[in-house]
Amino acid sequence: MEEIKVSPDYNWFRSTVPLKRIIVDDDDSKVWSLYDAGPKSIRCPIIFLPPVSGTAEVFFQQLLALTGWGYRVISLQYPIYWDLLEFCDGFRKLLDHLHLDKVHLFGASLGGFLAQKFAEYTHKSPRVHSLILCNSFSDTSIFNQTWTSNSFWMMPAFLLKKIVLGNFSKGPVDPKMADAIDFMVDRLETLGQSELASRLTLNCQNSYVEPHKIKDVAVTIIDIHLRQFHGTRYAAIDPSMVSAEELEVQGSHLSSSQESA
Repeated sequence: MEEIKVSPDYNWFRSTVPLKRIIVDDDDSKVWSLYDAGPKSIRCPIIFLPPVSGTAEVFFQQLLALTGWGYRVISLQYPIYWDLLEFCDGFRKLLDHLHLDKVHLFGASLGGFLAQKFAEYTHKSPRVHSLILCNSFSDTSIFNQTWTSNSFWMMPAFLLKKIVLGNFSKGPVDPKMADAIDFMVDRLETLGQSELASRLTLNCQNSYVEPHKIKDVAVTIIDIHLRQFHGTRYAAIDPSMVSAEELEVQGSHLSSSQESA
């Protein structure tokens, strides 16, 4: 965890890019937190939407790299919203406040789903130029938790964090990935009960993306979970990119599944 928190890049980011807090709803408790870097003259920036466990800081490396190439980048953290329509309306108000007519949206996991729902929400008057989806989804039924989505609000924070941590990789990973996971866990600890409960509610309440409403939006899909297939017949890229330890674990898992078949 300390590797990223004490890195020169992270310290440079924290010392040069101010965190802004913006209220666009009638409810003053709904505060959008965001980092806005790059030329303000650019009216179609890239906006990063974090996963359940993320804050506005988790995309600092992407922000530094892209602004270095002349792009305008906004990395944000959502207020507490319990309903997808409510989120979309609040996000639209935020874009209006920032005087942004169209944007590129990069979303990780829940962030990707929310990006798709916003593109769907604004399909009659498009506000999304393109979507970049990282480990995202288009139908919440894949989590098999739609029946519990209305109970997250009453669960204690430690239980909500346990639910989120259960999705983190537990197998062998390379050092950089381990540092990234530790950093995400550290960011998770900064989120309160209501923030986690509302995000899990949005993540699991019964909903799906209507594809015909976003068919005209350019979409790029990034799936880092494809690494789990290295060394198998499902491999997407060269197994040499994976460590011997990873391949050994994957081989044992594959052998076990074949023996039980």
